[in-house]
Amino acid sequence: MSVSDRLAELGLALPPVVTPVAAYVPAVTSGNLVFTAGQLPMVGGVLPAVGKVGAEVNAEEAKQFARICALNALAAAESVIGSLDRVTRVVKVVGFVASAPDFTGQPGVVNGASELLGEVFGDIGAHARSAVGVAVLPLDAPVEVELILEFA
Repeated sequence: MSVSDRLAELGLALPPVVTPVAAYVPAVTSGNLVFTAGQLPMVGGVLPAVGKVGAEVNAEEAKQFARICALNALAAAESVIGSLDRVTRVVKVVGFVASAPDFTGQPGVVNGASELLGEVFGDIGAHARSAVGVAVLPLDAPVEVELILEFA
């Protein structure tokens, strides 16, 4: 089954590639790897929420935003490799969570991205990961996700 068919089966579609908010490109390749820039949970060019997780944004909402970030990262990856069917392995996920001072649930938030990648890619979606709490993210976004994918 193609990745686009799998996304459709999940009721999802890749969004348009998010326009960078600074001086960078959404994704680059090096050898057989694609590296995405950090992707915010933009929907139609707008952040659905702003603020810190554990304060203005709850953990379950943030988990859903991490899922959106992963979809945006997949769109960025597809823009440079032509088709996500070329992906042979999800190598690494890095998730940043803008966290209230007492919030310690970053791994659960970034699970939104990890679980989506497992649903889309199956076994090749298993990956190494970092889930990092930070004071603030660009545009006051609650979550940011970047991916490293291997492709053929």
